[in-house]
Amino acid sequence: MPKITFMGAGSTVFARNVLGDCMCLDALKDSDIALYDIDAGRLQESAYILGVLNKNINGNRAKITTFLGPEQRKAALDKADFVVNAIQVGGFEPSTVIDFEIPKKYGLQQTIADTLGIGGIFRALRTIPVMLDFARDIEKVAPDAWFLNYTNPMAMLTGAMLKATQVKTVGLCHSVQVCVYSLLRTLEQDHSPERIANIKWRIAGINHMAWLLEISENGKDLYPELKKIAARRIDRGRKVPADRKPLNMIRLEMMRRLGYYVTESSEHNAEYTPWWIKRNYPEMIGEWNIPIDEYPRRCIRQINNWKQQYEELKNTPDLSHTMSHEYCARIINSIVTDTPFTIGGNVMNNGLITNLPSDAVVEIPCLVDRTGIHGTAVGALPPQCAALNMTNINVHLLTIEAALTRKREHIYHAAMLDPHTAAELNIDDIIHMCDDLIEAHGKMLPKYR
Repeated sequence: MPKITFMGAGSTVFARNVLGDCMCLDALKDSDIALYDIDAGRLQESAYILGVLNKNINGNRAKITTFLGPEQRKAALDKADFVVNAIQVGGFEPSTVIDFEIPKKYGLQQTIADTLGIGGIFRALRTIPVMLDFARDIEKVAPDAWFLNYTNPMAMLTGAMLKATQVKTVGLCHSVQVCVYSLLRTLEQDHSPERIANIKWRIAGINHMAWLLEISENGKDLYPELKKIAARRIDRGRKVPADRKPLNMIRLEMMRRLGYYVTESSEHNAEYTPWWIKRNYPEMIGEWNIPIDEYPRRCIRQINNWKQQYEELKNTPDLSHTMSHEYCARIINSIVTDTPFTIGGNVMNNGLITNLPSDAVVEIPCLVDRTGIHGTAVGALPPQCAALNMTNINVHLLTIEAALTRKREHIYHAAMLDPHTAAELNIDDIIHMCDDLIEAHGKMLPKYR
């Protein structure tokens, strides 16, 4: 009977997907589930929903216990076999608002700001210390546990855990397993589960910028025809009004220019590169359908809708669940039952992608079995793909260095090398903006010297 501790269990919908998946697998039905959060209300909401699922689909076989706040954290982690991490340090207010509003004063626009860019840097700086606190507890009370990280910025947080702790850590993101579906759907091709099950593909790179290196069906390379369709859609889409534009125009254009489709959405990749969000070319925002301030809008919408959504869930006595596309439960099942399973995981490179740094976190095919999670050798990425990945890895490594050394100068370095920030601001403004962000975050950040 594995013990699964869920950190950030107040993320009710995500906790329902991951832990509901566990209840659907025979080897995990009797799991000891520990729910941890710092928000008492959301924690109890999650516990209630999961309790209903446990009754309806699992015969109340799982044991579900709640733990609130830092004083109960060690107890939640005690003897855990698996720790699922889905925290958001600072929440929407004040931290996410700060991440968006202060850069705006310098003319820097963002879309999501959770993975790269100035928003991604500061999200990492306030999250890494909390995760290192988790790690210190895990090393004491659950030293053999696997830490399954879903929190962004994925590469920075996973890298900090792997560099600074002894905790066995893998980063998990759903953009890999839906990449082929996304490409076919974007191009209005058959994207049925039956077809996708027949397609072979290979993906490698870094989180949110991994590359669909190969895609074939019945031995036929699908890329040539897909690229032709994509080119026609891009050329037509740039000229039509926003409500008629095709999906994922930036991803399609990146595929046309770089040769390979990228795993994460256009609104994400718009802010990972210096090409799209530019004050001197404001018309590009409409031309490429770039949703500036998209993440704050999503947060506000989710906050406003949650009460109604929870009432609907709470008042559904026959609430059920079917397996989601998340990797988590399948990983746990694979390790517990020694059933080999392949995932797209975020792990330390260590030479697995030969033209990226060994100390970078990469997103690659990984084999899972009773011995754990093991990255597989990829070789060299196409040089243009590796080069673009490096522009993001530079920021990852310097942000981790800042978090671990508490040196303010490394925050400046990370921001100066961020592709979008550097394309829009001069050095003085970058440094002043970082100082303003540090001051605004206050106690959400440790002291930097």
